[in-house]
Amino acid sequence: MISFSPSPLVLLLLSVVAIFLPSCSSDLSSGASGNMGSQPSPAVRKAQIATEPRGDFYYGRRYFVKKTRFWGYLRKPGQSANSAKLVIFNESRKRNPDRLPEAGGSKNYGFDQNYEYKIYGRYTGRKLYEPNSNQILPEFLLTNYELVSSDPGWLFSPADRYNPSSVTLLPKRF
Repeated sequence: MISFSPSPLVLLLLSVVAIFLPSCSSDLSSGASGNMGSQPSPAVRKAQIATEPRGDFYYGRRYFVKKTRFWGYLRKPGQSANSAKLVIFNESRKRNPDRLPEAGGSKNYGFDQNYEYKIYGRYTGRKLYEPNSNQILPEFLLTNYELVSSDPGWLFSPADRYNPSSVTLLPKRF
């Protein structure tokens, strides 16, 4: 019979791996990329949008990409995500929701990737250059927000893929 007795170096290596293994998760805010979910079905999403409350606000979906200055996509109530505009917030009246870390909060910047909000404010008419994505985007003066869902599923289609290091989510313009 063969006897195996691991060396202290092997035991140390296994201990280090065991410590860091739990940190390998699919949490998108940690830098992982992946699918944004297949739920709800396109027909259910269309029905949800058709019956959602209307008002003097926009529906906003946070879209966090490292090193960019845009906030996410805004659309008018009742309109599909394909009509949404990627915007840069003017925060002179209200700070955006993921500024909590700067105010002493415990969550990471971009923690609200793909959260859906009711966004209050108005477009200023200014266009701003976002250098890291090489886009010219509309400026939106944020006055308030309300969380609608922290897990709304896909944005443009069930095939959406998210990568926190590059712009991968763009509306399908027809």
